[in-house]
Amino acid sequence: MSDPIEIDTLIAAKWIIPVEPAEIVLHQHAIIIDQGIIKDILPHSEAILRYKPQQTITLNDHVLIPGLINLHTHAAMTLMRGLADDLPLMEWLNKHIWPIEHQHVNAQFVLDGTQLACAEMIKGGITCFNDMYFFPESCAEAAINSGMRAAIGMIVIDFPTAYASDADDYLAKGLELRDKYHQHPLLSFCFAPHAPYTVSDKTFTTILTYAEQLNTPIHTHLHETQDEIRINLETSGIRPIERMHQLGLLSPNLIAVHMVHLTDHEIKLIHQYGCNVVHCPSSNMKLASGFAPITSLLKQGVNIGLGTDGAASNNRLDMFEEMRQAALLAKATSGRADALPAHQALRMATLNGANALGLGEIAGSLSIGKAADIAAVDFSNLNLAPCYDPISHLVYTASREQVSHVWVNGRMLLQDKELTTLNKFELQYRTALWQERIASTSKQ
Repeated sequence: MSDPIEIDTLIAAKWIIPVEPAEIVLHQHAIIIDQGIIKDILPHSEAILRYKPQQTITLNDHVLIPGLINLHTHAAMTLMRGLADDLPLMEWLNKHIWPIEHQHVNAQFVLDGTQLACAEMIKGGITCFNDMYFFPESCAEAAINSGMRAAIGMIVIDFPTAYASDADDYLAKGLELRDKYHQHPLLSFCFAPHAPYTVSDKTFTTILTYAEQLNTPIHTHLHETQDEIRINLETSGIRPIERMHQLGLLSPNLIAVHMVHLTDHEIKLIHQYGCNVVHCPSSNMKLASGFAPITSLLKQGVNIGLGTDGAASNNRLDMFEEMRQAALLAKATSGRADALPAHQALRMATLNGANALGLGEIAGSLSIGKAADIAAVDFSNLNLAPCYDPISHLVYTASREQVSHVWVNGRMLLQDKELTTLNKFELQYRTALWQERIASTSKQ
């Protein structure tokens, strides 16, 4: 018999759910990690004979899943959590959020807010997030500091802010940032035009040109509210998706967020052009935007990921909650208990998100050759007993509070529920400072 192969880490667990192949649960298996990559997945009894790890982690009551992917967030807005609740979207934005942003948002705000968000996300099993906000260089810095994987949004809006003066300025700063971090192992980039009601045709066309040249996704809010559709009809005579279609933006590179109000024709268009949809069920409900037609999109075979939106409109960056809400809403709105099964909800929170970002070869499933982006969920608590189906349990029973360990690129970011890369007390201190500043100027 040959000598055992030296590797960095062996993680053994009661169950492993790789996500791909679908509906597979591996019992008493181990994941072999070396240089941040999954080298093997095999029965634990075989793993200890075949490999010689520098570190062995045995999780007897746990399930290992791919790290969750939050496909839409505004991470820095975590500093506005609960600031102006129970308001419709446009009133919330115009009277509260945008004035506060005008007064307070700067590079330090985004750094501190994003680091707070990263801490929350790591503790909830999220290993990758797709962000859209001002001062994206601070978001990139926060992601690197935390050890998380992030898709950094190169935000574009057609009006000036503290970050940029006009659309060209937003784009120039975004592209400069992309050039700086293009090779970074944890960072990827998306163009992030905010929404059809804040971005002109000319700007969308410029973004499309760059996106095609650089093969970079376009991440935008689309058909979130009836107001958005009404505004577009009044200004251009067509609905926003038709406008996107005429401009040539419908493609597999488009990540369309919310997509609540859709006609049958629009659903077919989305499928025809291979667009990606981000479902944000909690945010849609809280802002009373409505219920996205997820079952109709699924029937068409559209790739759907899950997002939390920002903590200012959710108020949690909790992908376990989004999985559960997505599954339950699909059943309630369709009248079919099998409309969105648990394994599909888990795939939406993992591999579908990775595919939308163009990261499907790196993340989203526990597969040999992919990055070791892994979350461990502890099933030992009484409120999770008994367990007949770990996949069903993850979606309908477990919560983020049961996440015990998290790895990104094989690096442990959460150990026995404790953060390893971010300082909890420093985050609390910085957050308290911002709360004091914002509260002193808030209209609440």
